Amino acid sequence: MRKPLVAANWKMHGSREMTRELIMAIRDGVDDSWDTEILICPPYVYLDEASRQLDGSGIALGAQHLNPNPGGAHTGEVSAPMLADLGCTHVIVGHSERRAMYGDDDAVVAANFQAAQAAGLIPVLCVGETLEEREAGTTGVVVAEQVEAVTAAAGIEAFDKAVLAYEPVWAIGTGLTATPEQAQEVHAGLRGLLAKMSDKIASDLRILYGGSVKGANARALFGMPDIDGGLIGGASLEASEFLAICEAAGTPARA
Repeated sequence: MRKPLVAANWKMHGSREMTRELIMAIRDGVDDSWDTEILICPPYVYLDEASRQLDGSGIALGAQHLNPNPGGAHTGEVSAPMLADLGCTHVIVGHSERRAMYGDDDAVVAANFQAAQAAGLIPVLCVGETLEEREAGTTGVVVAEQVEAVTAAAGIEAFDKAVLAYEPVWAIGTGLTATPEQAQEVHAGLRGLLAKMSDKIASDLRILYGGSVKGANARALFGMPDIDGGLIGGASLEASEFLAICEAAGTPARA
């Protein structure tokens, strides 16, 4: 059984005080009986603060992005070795906002994925389709191409130390959510795609769902057999809501 993972993507929100207070509220609210892993991904400037607050908690620290170069003349950028040095264990790569707003195409995402692993970080690879692509019936093709760009560059073996996240672009920050059945269909398709390359890696890989997950719908989503947790945006900024999602992941009625 794959252990669920719930990852918080705080995006460009917060302050030092909010980081401190929110992490402490999450730490205090976690129940040891929940069979789930928790990952917090704050903005770059609060990683050090978050690292101190998470020390000894068992909650992992991740970053939201990275530059694929290990160092050099890249003003304003942050490398994978720097993130590891701050105590990060994970980093999000290929988030739809990076793809849409900053031009991170499949080649960039694959390079970021490889750079993360070279520094010992676990990449959380995001894939997903727009509303237009879903309505055109090309969801499976779109997410397959996004995954295959990484397997072509890094090999299927790289997914032995990675996390995959399906985030339908049309459901991020819109209040819209894929039904559990819609999400399961895509998750099962992704696992099936990878199973053609390695049954074991596909079986062991955790595939998260991201897209307006809340405490109210989390249990139904996580009850699907191929949904192994969530990549949580807005709901992760409220401790009680995020904890409800973590509880749902840690105690689901799996189908």
